[in-house]
Amino acid sequence: MEQLIELWQGTGIAQLSMDQGVMLLVGLGLLYLAIAKRFEPLLLVPIGFGGILANIPGVDIAVGDGVLHQFYAMGIETGVFPLVIFMGVGAMTDFGPLLANPKTLFLGAAAQFGIFATLLGALGLSSLGIFDFSLAEASAIGIIGGADGPTAIYVAGQLAPHLLGAIAVSAYSYMALVPIIQPPIMRLLTTESERKIEMTQLRVVSDREKIFFPLMLLVLVALMVPSAAPLLGMFCFGNLMRECGVVDRLSETTQNTLINITTIFLGLAVGSKLQADQFLVLETLGILSLGMVAFAIGTAAGVLMAKLMNLLSKQKINPLIGAAGVSAVPMAARVVSKVGLEANPHNFLLMHAMGPNVAGVIGSAVAAGILIHFAS
Repeated sequence: MEQLIELWQGTGIAQLSMDQGVMLLVGLGLLYLAIAKRFEPLLLVPIGFGGILANIPGVDIAVGDGVLHQFYAMGIETGVFPLVIFMGVGAMTDFGPLLANPKTLFLGAAAQFGIFATLLGALGLSSLGIFDFSLAEASAIGIIGGADGPTAIYVAGQLAPHLLGAIAVSAYSYMALVPIIQPPIMRLLTTESERKIEMTQLRVVSDREKIFFPLMLLVLVALMVPSAAPLLGMFCFGNLMRECGVVDRLSETTQNTLINITTIFLGLAVGSKLQADQFLVLETLGILSLGMVAFAIGTAAGVLMAKLMNLLSKQKINPLIGAAGVSAVPMAARVVSKVGLEANPHNFLLMHAMGPNVAGVIGSAVAAGILIHFAS
């Protein structure tokens, strides 16, 4: 009988706490959203599965010498995994639409307002005693407004690793919800006539321009904001491999095999931070709420900047493309195209929206560098 009792007590079921049970359901919920609803499946599948593993009682898989903790220490504590992902994103990015219409850079910059507005909001709520976020924690939460998963993970890993799970889940969930969150904001802030504005075809960008741009971008930004150099450097390096035309094998590997392998380990490492004692706290609710606010403000700021630019310019742009300033590439640009076609069947905005979309990636990397510099 004593042996049976000892055997029972050694099972995971006997050791399972209510909090761990809840987190197992959270992990299963993430898998459901990824598989059934196709919400960012490339990241939510490994994150959800990692979250389940991290909450299995009786085994230290997410701490100490556990395999998930080793993934975390190797790739997120060092910042390697998000940087490799950014290199892959750079290799898949075409700067052509941005170079063909450089003023869309302002739309990408404006959309980053959500990051800093949410940072101030988190600090304000803390001063009121509702939450207790430090400057570093508020900065890590604010970066969700950039709608850039790797950047959010990188900043959280540097500034607030204990909040990494909630920040990553929030960032990727809202990225997946772009088609639901953005259209109501876009319609609210624009008139029917504004949504019908047709834009002229973009000029052809030369190969030479595409090669020089990532080099110029890196040097200029790195000299002004050195702390942004790691993210932006990997992004520009990936893009240079794509555009230079002499390392096609490296570019293809970066776009496919390398980014896929890294994504698996990154997701499992993030999942290791979905442990019950770190996730089931009041701050998680605050992070999810502030993340939504950050994303909404970023979308609105991009649209309003486009409207302001129309007041100051003779050549009108469709203000819908301002919503693509958040760096959810290319989902935000596709949403802009869809809403534009609803207003005008001859309104083809996809390539025009890719300009601010790419600018948003640059803007979020710069914003991340600024936050790391001042909050570290």
